[in-house]
Amino acid sequence: MNAPAPLLRRVLLQGRYETMAMLRNGEQLLIAVILPLMALIGLSITPLLDEFTDSRIDMATPGVLALCAVSTGLTGQGIATGFDRRYGVLRFLSTTPLGQSGLILGKVIAVLTVLAIQTVVISTVALLLGWHPAPGGILPALVQLVLGAGAFTSLGLLIAGTVRPEATLAITNLLWVLLAAAGGILFPVASWPDVYEPVAHLLPSTALGDALRSALMQAEFNLTASIVLLVWTVVASLAAIRWFKWS
Repeated sequence: MNAPAPLLRRVLLQGRYETMAMLRNGEQLLIAVILPLMALIGLSITPLLDEFTDSRIDMATPGVLALCAVSTGLTGQGIATGFDRRYGVLRFLSTTPLGQSGLILGKVIAVLTVLAIQTVVISTVALLLGWHPAPGGILPALVQLVLGAGAFTSLGLLIAGTVRPEATLAITNLLWVLLAAAGGILFPVASWPDVYEPVAHLLPSTALGDALRSALMQAEFNLTASIVLLVWTVVASLAAIRWFKWS
């Protein structure tokens, strides 16, 4: 009887499988790439951002990158995990040498891989449209983008592991729409009603949007937004560990 492959190889293979599954899914590809591209182009040619900045594309690009983290971590991974749970895939894989921890690590690799692809595609199109990111903010932006992906992936797994797959589909898609429209991702909340602004800054979507705008527009590291993202990541991860159901 052959011994199982080393853990690292098992995790990498699972990560490749999860990545290809996400990229081959038409609905997830739509949410992950097509809709963010439409948002980027739409915001760059319409006056919706004119009250916030002199450069539409410089303001739009950080928000669209934040939207990519939401689409891949929350919506994409939430839906995939929810239906894997429904069809018994999670229960089966958790009993193999891959184990529960290897399965989760594989999903993390998939999210980061797809997010990297999204970032390259969005950034390339944005550069062609005249985007000029602040050079000193690129590294902080990448760090905060990964942190944001962690927060939204944790939330996606929490939803997928606690409700029915059909509910996961509805909840994650609805959250994507709400956060894109009114979650501080594409549009800063500074101009919104004063009663809403303090609450909005506690949302992971607002935190990620603000963090990326600070980094890519002013080359500043937004510590407050980063702390909010870290808190959401820790809390959602602990909740997922506590209440996630594998079957």
